[in-house]
Amino acid sequence: MGALRTPRERWIEEGLRALAAGGVDAVRVEALAKALGVTKGGFYGYFADRGALLTEMLDAWERECVDDVFDRIEREGGDVLDKVRLAGQLTFSGDRLLPIDLAVRDWARRDPAVADRLRRVDNRRMQLLRDAISTFCPDPDEVEARSLLAFCMAIGSHFLAADHPGRTRAQVKARAAGLLLGRSPGGPPDSR
Repeated sequence: MGALRTPRERWIEEGLRALAAGGVDAVRVEALAKALGVTKGGFYGYFADRGALLTEMLDAWERECVDDVFDRIEREGGDVLDKVRLAGQLTFSGDRLLPIDLAVRDWARRDPAVADRLRRVDNRRMQLLRDAISTFCPDPDEVEARSLLAFCMAIGSHFLAADHPGRTRAQVKARAAGLLLGRSPGGPPDSR
C-alpha cells in the first residue's frame, strides 16, 4: 500500500496562507512542502507548475470571498443593507479573508492577470453596494459615489494609521458607514 498523498486542497490552502503572510513571493513549492511536512514531489502530481497553483489559489480566493460570502448573506436574509454589512464583516473584518484579500491587492499591482481577476471580484462587490444604496437613494451619481466611498473605507481603513481624538476607530467607522449607508443623508446614522 502506497503512502497517502497530501490532498490538492491542502496545497492550495497552504499557498493562500503563505500569500497572506508574505505576499506572492512567499508562495514557493519548497516552502509549502516544508510547511506541510511533505516532499515537493507530491505537488507535481496536482499542479504542472507554480503558476498552476497560483491560478487555483486565485480561484479558491474568488470562490470564498465572493461566491461563498454572497451565498451566506442570502441564506442569512435581512434587507439589502444588512446583507452589505454582513458581506463587509465576512470579507474585511476577519483573520481569514482580509489578509488574503490585501495580499491579492498587492499582487495585482504587479501582475495584469491578477489585476483583471481583482477587478472582476471588486465589480461584483461594488454591484452589491450599488443595489443596496439604490434602495434608498434615487440619484445614480450619488449611488456610485456612496458605493465607491464605502468600498474605499472597507479597504483603506486597514492602511490608515490616523488617530481619532476622543473616538475609537470602530466608532468612526460606524459613523462613516451610517453616513454612507444611512437612509437619511445628514441625519443620525442607521442604528442597526
